[in-house]
Amino acid sequence: MHSTKNDLPQDTRVAIISLCNARLADAIDLQTQCKQAHWNVRGATFIALHELFDSINEQVEDFVDLIAERAAQFGGAVEGTARTAARRSTLAEYPQARSGRDHVDALSSALAAFGKSIRAANDESGRLGDATTADIFTEVSRGIDKWLWFVEAHLDNEG
Repeated sequence: MHSTKNDLPQDTRVAIISLCNARLADAIDLQTQCKQAHWNVRGATFIALHELFDSINEQVEDFVDLIAERAAQFGGAVEGTARTAARRSTLAEYPQARSGRDHVDALSSALAAFGKSIRAANDESGRLGDATTADIFTEVSRGIDKWLWFVEAHLDNEG
C-alpha cells in the first residue's frame, strides 16, 4: 500500500481496497457484457437495444472508474486488467445470444447479479465504518437498478 493521510484505520482501508477490487472485476465484466450485447443484437428492435446497451456501457464505465479510484484513494493497487477481471468476476458467463429478447434476458440477469453484489458491498462498507465508500456503492446501485428497469421493460409484451 502507498501511504496516505486518510484517517480511516489501515485495516479498514485494506478491507475496502479488497472489496473495491472484487467489485471492480464484476464491473469490468459487466461493461464487456454490455458491449457484447451491443455488438451482437439482431432483430426488429435492433436500434433501440443497440443504443440502450451502449448507454448502459457508458454509465458502467463511469462506475468502473469510481470503484477503481476509491481503492487508489486508500493507497491500494487497483487490479483492473481484463485477465484479472475474467479470473475474479462473480458474474455468469455471457451466453451465446442473437435475438433482442435473448440479449435482454442475458443482460438483465447480469445487471441483477451485479446489483446484488453491489448492495452487499454497500452493506460491508457500512459495517467497516466507511460511509463514503458505502455512498459510492449506493450511487452505483441506484444506477444499476435504473438500467435493469430499462432493460426489463423490453420483456413486457403486454404493453
